[in-house]
Amino acid sequence: MNGPQMTAVTNVPADRRRAAEALLEETPKLLFIDGRFTDSKAGGRIPVTNPATGQIIAEVAEARAEDIDTAVAAAARAFTQSEWNRLTPSRRGTLLWRLADLLEQHADDFALLETLDNGKPLSLARGDVDASVEVFRYYAGWAGKVDGRSVQPVSLQGWQAITVRQPVGVVGQIIPWNFPLNMASWKLAPALAAGNTVVLKPSELTPLTALRLGSLIERAGFPAGVVNILPGYGQSAGSALAHDRRVAKVAFTGSVATGQAVATAALASLTRVTLELGGKSPNIVLPDADPRKAIDGICKAIFTNQGEVCTAGSRAYVHASIFDEVAAGVEQEAVNLRVGDGLAPETQMGPLISGGHRTRVHGFVERAQQSGALINAGGEIPEGNGFYYPPTVIRDAAHRSEIVQQEVFGPVLLLTPYETESQLIGLANGTDFGLAAGIWGNDVSTILRLADQLQAGTVWINGYHAVDPALPFGGWKSSGWGRELGPDALDHYTETKSIYLANA
Repeated sequence: MNGPQMTAVTNVPADRRRAAEALLEETPKLLFIDGRFTDSKAGGRIPVTNPATGQIIAEVAEARAEDIDTAVAAAARAFTQSEWNRLTPSRRGTLLWRLADLLEQHADDFALLETLDNGKPLSLARGDVDASVEVFRYYAGWAGKVDGRSVQPVSLQGWQAITVRQPVGVVGQIIPWNFPLNMASWKLAPALAAGNTVVLKPSELTPLTALRLGSLIERAGFPAGVVNILPGYGQSAGSALAHDRRVAKVAFTGSVATGQAVATAALASLTRVTLELGGKSPNIVLPDADPRKAIDGICKAIFTNQGEVCTAGSRAYVHASIFDEVAAGVEQEAVNLRVGDGLAPETQMGPLISGGHRTRVHGFVERAQQSGALINAGGEIPEGNGFYYPPTVIRDAAHRSEIVQQEVFGPVLLLTPYETESQLIGLANGTDFGLAAGIWGNDVSTILRLADQLQAGTVWINGYHAVDPALPFGGWKSSGWGRELGPDALDHYTETKSIYLANA
């Protein structure tokens, strides 16, 4: 393993640290059920750790099965018996727009809280908040446009027909720790636009922005019980939510193994399920690509958000004619990247989410080296507090090896040269995942031909990590079922009913 020992950036301005401490004090730490914050019935607590320091910064109420039961009951009442059931679509859209406005007004607070909770650089956290605002606004516009059709029957005489789209009912939503607020917006906005009610379970590792969002949901004027927010552990709260027969649909984002468990739990009652799971995304550099742009793009694709991104470009395939130049540039950028506390202005990459996750990431790197791969940058756990891990670049990993085939979910890049297009496609599509891919080059016909052959739900060309609320997001193969964002997401939160009318 190469390079000097990494030293984390920790020079957080005093005023920013004081603001963070004050924000933590005022952030809700109880469960949000039926329009109010309430303690868990068992009285359990979840410690919340700042990944930059390894210190516990808060404790929140822990939801267990009995709390999930109460929340689902509240959501069921709100769906059938409350004002929500009688609201016009226009009014639902107004509430979502109001929530977006409130979130925008408090964007700095949410960004600061997200960095404390998750560890990511503050600038990135602020971008996440802004993106969440846009998601709520996008679906506010959709609330009055979830239309049916007038259909002329093709084989029936004396009949007319229409279709209507109706909300499915109570929705259980389980979100991950890597983009806590953003993933909450992706789940909540389309479900609410379509008229459903929600029980949202944020990760036990990052519950703070979701709970604070509950305060804004209350201020925006959503009726009690329409949105319920319950931090808890997967094996208790998450399992209870997935098994509850009153839940009409479960939306999950997370690992493949947990997604399989969610799907199995929902199978007993044939609850509909959407799953946004892992990725092992290829990032392709064609021979005519600008090497400098490719170097920057490869680094952005893997090191953004500490590599804790399902779409992370963790496998870079570079044409042999420019491989040495691109690989050297990527390795130098990796060494130069400033890793540290997300609240420090100079930080470019924050810590990993937890000590356990860091150990998992490092295990992949160690086993790769033991199997013959070369670690050309990073690859060592630094000394000191916090869960830091350096940007790591690996060469010569065998295609069928663990580190090429499995998702690491950290700042670990695999660099591989290729010679021919057919070889490239085999490598790029040669995993169980199919979430995203990137292509860098200038020959439009070659780029479009490759994009057509890639087994991926999203393909970026001469860029990476671009996401817009209007475009569907999801994966092929083991990367999941269904799509989030765009009008496609609304299909998962509605049922279509056909109504036949016999002519009198």
